[in-house]
Amino acid sequence: MAKPTKPQLKTARALAVYTLESIKNGAYSNLQLNATIKKFEMDPKDKNLYTTIVYGVIQHRLTLEFWLKPFVKQPQKMQPWLRELLYTAIFQMQFLDKIPKHSIFDETIEIAKQRGHDGQRRFITGVLHQIDREGLPSFDSITDPVERLSVTASLPVWLLEKLNDQVGLAKTESIAASINEAPAQSVRVNRAVTNVDEMLAALVAEGFEVEKSPVAEDGLLVHGGFVAGSQPFLDGYITLQDESAMLVAEVMQLDQPSYKVLDACAAPGGKTTQIASYLEADDGGQVNALDIHDHKVKLINANAQRLHVDDRIVAKAIDARELSAEFDAASFDRVLVDAPCSGFGLLRRKPEIRYEKQLADSQNLQKIQLAILDSVADLVKVDGLLTYSTCTILDIENQQVVQQFLASHPDFALAPVVTSNNLPTSADQTLTIYPDDYQSDGFFIANLKRVK
Repeated sequence: MAKPTKPQLKTARALAVYTLESIKNGAYSNLQLNATIKKFEMDPKDKNLYTTIVYGVIQHRLTLEFWLKPFVKQPQKMQPWLRELLYTAIFQMQFLDKIPKHSIFDETIEIAKQRGHDGQRRFITGVLHQIDREGLPSFDSITDPVERLSVTASLPVWLLEKLNDQVGLAKTESIAASINEAPAQSVRVNRAVTNVDEMLAALVAEGFEVEKSPVAEDGLLVHGGFVAGSQPFLDGYITLQDESAMLVAEVMQLDQPSYKVLDACAAPGGKTTQIASYLEADDGGQVNALDIHDHKVKLINANAQRLHVDDRIVAKAIDARELSAEFDAASFDRVLVDAPCSGFGLLRRKPEIRYEKQLADSQNLQKIQLAILDSVADLVKVDGLLTYSTCTILDIENQQVVQQFLASHPDFALAPVVTSNNLPTSADQTLTIYPDDYQSDGFFIANLKRVK
């Protein structure tokens, strides 16, 4: 695939087109946005417009594709930048009602003029004016409810069919309606050095609007500013983390500061450092944190230092599927497998993954997830806990993995997942959080107790 042409115009809209091209070439949206904002100076208003357009086009891509289709006779011949340019224009027209139509048209046509030849400028101008005259097509022409939801929510049909099988159409529609909302800014209070009430007061004193999380006991929801620039963050008293992800350490029953814990898939260290905050190095408490990549182990160590828990974390580059030679059997009180997964619980933060993943990816991931669980099972002490978690909402990577693991490991049994806020669990005592439940990330957690 051709590399995107560097933008000649440095406006928010022109940079948005360039960024969308780069993401279609394989770049991650959050990394590409951060790199572009860092490279090109934009005032806060332009930065906000740029970010809104980029995320908006990604989130609504299938909707925009449906709307554009009647106006382009040969879409396969359209250059990628022209398609992204038209998507940005339609997105602004439909979703950003405070921007005058003439501003959208004028700059869209100017970008086409600067980037392309005169024929491409005329093409963009013609499509925009035809849309203005005729209006966009109605969703009423789509009779199948799942196909219509795919277009209106911009989610692949296969994913909606899986969710429909799991939770029914009404819940699937509720999930679909929630995933294009902006994610909350949530922070975890570092209990190793402070507490929730102190940090709530400290952030309020810096001018933030703050409320306690209804999901996680160490969580705060923060509004009205960039919390990563606050003094509590810089001092390592808080860290950015989604509320759902905070529940993992919370439910691991870390009631003894001397526990030996294995975090088998640890990078970048959010859950590792949270686990460590329950332990005391003076009492012998320790987390062995593993990742397959050396550079990610460095991230774990950096986070451990920033959050003042590096004295109780040992990080190593090891493949979690090959641990038999590294640790003695039955050597850990608690083991966490926060497994590699499809990530469909993170659609608010990583909207592009909806177009990149297929069912086959989840099927392949299930094999990896089971291999990791098989590898760590023998390391858990009798009466110890093996906690399995993912940030996806697909049963194939969640309940099915747990069921297959238990079928081949009769020395384990499901144990209750109990949260401080008494969040409801499934009949099997596992916890599934969908994105519409609390407007947090989708997540799954199961506790497996070694009983013999």
